[in-house]
Amino acid sequence: MKWEGSRESDNVEDRRDSGGGGGGFALGGRSLSIGSVAIALIAGWIFGINPLTLLGLMGNGTPSQVEAPAHAPPAGDRSAAFVSTVLANTEDVWTDVFKSQGAYRAPKLVLFRGATPTACGQGQSAMGPFYCPSDQKVYIDLDFFDTLQRKLGSPGDFAQAYVVAHEVGHHVQNLLGITEKAEAMGRRGAQGNAVSVRVELQADCFAGVWANRSQASKNWLENGDIDEALNAASQIGDDTLQRRSQGTVVPESFTHGSSAQRVAWFKRGLQSGRIEQCDTFNTPSP
Repeated sequence: MKWEGSRESDNVEDRRDSGGGGGGFALGGRSLSIGSVAIALIAGWIFGINPLTLLGLMGNGTPSQVEAPAHAPPAGDRSAAFVSTVLANTEDVWTDVFKSQGAYRAPKLVLFRGATPTACGQGQSAMGPFYCPSDQKVYIDLDFFDTLQRKLGSPGDFAQAYVVAHEVGHHVQNLLGITEKAEAMGRRGAQGNAVSVRVELQADCFAGVWANRSQASKNWLENGDIDEALNAASQIGDDTLQRRSQGTVVPESFTHGSSAQRVAWFKRGLQSGRIEQCDTFNTPSP
């Protein structure tokens, strides 16, 4: 991926030297213990976690706003420059897509280590990258990229770009009102896991839409880049994660979708470049 020299986003907050926080996960005035977060992780929330999709349904409350000091990443930080560059390109792509939807409001991307307060409660590195709809921020501990490569078998810079694009996909869902509708479905008694799967697969599809339009405008992908993203989507499918961690697969516990589903929806967005092709909610079997 030929990303060096491209525009970097100004919407990056660096909290890596500000220290973390406590060990619980507070949501809507109701505390969710780290045990609840662990249950969510075991269920598949290792990658691309959207706290309110699962933890919000568990907590059944409204998050409270919290702030932490932040500044721009230091010059010469290659990893921060990479995610800043990818974020900048998502801004360009989604601004163009939203011309017919209204103005696009870009999310902030927060770099942190260990733990950090968010408007969705206390974020933890163990949760993997996540998006908080309440403050419209993407949170990433860059050490996750080492986990992605070493433990999940997904090396490559475009695999990392897919991570960022997936989380920005959750932001797009939020702007379009999809997040709120999905949460309402959960509150009305719809099966939480099934709703979560549709939310996550749509974020994968939106990541594919970004990849399509990004390549069309910048021509910055190299041989093997798309395969890196497809491999990442496959490696973090619920069936693959469950088989790796516990040796068995329990489809009714899926929260993100199978490897085949995640690959298929990313490819659908990649091939079409159109958000209209990403309607996972009106598809009988996504």
